[in-house]
Amino acid sequence: MHAVRNGDVGKLGILFERYHRTLFDFLVRVTGNAAAAEDLVQDVFVRVLKYRTTWRDEGRFDTWLFRIARNARVDYFRNRSTDAPIDAAAEHPSTAPLASETLARNREVARLQRALMLLRDDKRELIVLARYRGMKLDAIADLLGVEVGTVKVRMHRAVKELRDIFLRLDESESWNTTDSVGSYPTA
Repeated sequence: MHAVRNGDVGKLGILFERYHRTLFDFLVRVTGNAAAAEDLVQDVFVRVLKYRTTWRDEGRFDTWLFRIARNARVDYFRNRSTDAPIDAAAEHPSTAPLASETLARNREVARLQRALMLLRDDKRELIVLARYRGMKLDAIADLLGVEVGTVKVRMHRAVKELRDIFLRLDESESWNTTDSVGSYPTA
């Protein structure tokens, strides 16, 4: 990033190769839409180039990058409908033949994904960063601009709400975000 910041924009390709899958995974999980996530990854790297002079060595590069990704996601959905259906690619379904145990596990994973998509954006983002991306609490605190203790409390509440929603979802219900997002009762 030092080279990119100093004008060697050719090095942006190295950063893209290193971080595009991580960003895509994060964005597809918080948006539930693979096409939107692809667009957002591209937008993030355009913004990295545009705002390269704002990066400082004091913090971690990935924290700065995820801050850009969060802002890009907010801007992307600001003028779009939130009623878009969840993309099946976001759940990464298996094409292999399923044994009964694998089928049951896949149903639970799909149910968890539905529950995750029913959380408010800020809670879903927190869980994705910590659980799916493996980001440490201090890095999340830095990203959000809050204290580590605040992240712990928010994380606890988000996981509790996710568990409550998960338990209330009937695994056999057919689910469509146009009917469910924003209308599911949460604690």
